[in-house]
Amino acid sequence: MSKVVLITGASSGMGKRTSEFLAQNGYIVYAGSRKAESMEAKENLKPVYLDVTDTESIQQAVETIIQNEGKIDVLVNNAGYGLLSTVEDGTDEEMFDQFNVNVFGLIKATRAVLPHMRAAKSGVIIDISSFLGKMGLPLLAHYNASKYAVEGIVDSLRFETLPYNVRVHSIQSGLFGTSFVKEGLVANAATTSEESPYKELVAYFVPIVATAIDDGPDPQPIADAVKMIIEDENADIFVPVGAEAETFVPLRRELNDKAFEQKVKETFGI
Repeated sequence: MSKVVLITGASSGMGKRTSEFLAQNGYIVYAGSRKAESMEAKENLKPVYLDVTDTESIQQAVETIIQNEGKIDVLVNNAGYGLLSTVEDGTDEEMFDQFNVNVFGLIKATRAVLPHMRAAKSGVIIDISSFLGKMGLPLLAHYNASKYAVEGIVDSLRFETLPYNVRVHSIQSGLFGTSFVKEGLVANAATTSEESPYKELVAYFVPIVATAIDDGPDPQPIADAVKMIIEDENADIFVPVGAEAETFVPLRRELNDKAFEQKVKETFGI
């Protein structure tokens, strides 16, 4: 019997690629998105409306899947975006929105599927995190903080779900060629203003990140990692994927804080 997968943020980028890849490999995939109406249903791939900031829509999506399939075997928490802002400039609304999607939405989706996984004594939860959940970069403190929070959720949730045979993992993604800059990055107006005291940092650093994403590699390795984690009961808890993740996550473990910070400065010319 095919495993049933729910993926949030599945209309583009990593979420779309992972949804299509798993469906092609025999999984029944519910591709959750606010744009579900415009998404094409294919064999094994079923768009479902899901807005991670709307608790009711999450519950309705889960209920629909349970009614149709009787179970949810896998949850992939992929929905997210990045706020480009200095800590000084970030507004209350921007701070809340960043955590509402990247952290609270992830918790709410997890909360909705857990009773079904717990009752079945089986399940896999995979959170798409980032190498920036293990290190900081300028202008991305809010995004960094949200991904650090995701890593902490994985650490704790694994203990809670252990008695029910529900595995929890994180994929620490590097930078891939997706629509993240165009669709997944929100810029604070004050930070990007010509009058900003940080304008030199913005002018230098933003093109580095934008180029790395726009010209980045295909996101297929993320889809491969999701499939591997689902199928390998002994998969690592945290799986770094992509050049930046595979470089900096091990360095974070190996170096002391000051040495690691120096390495980041040297790498990015900060």
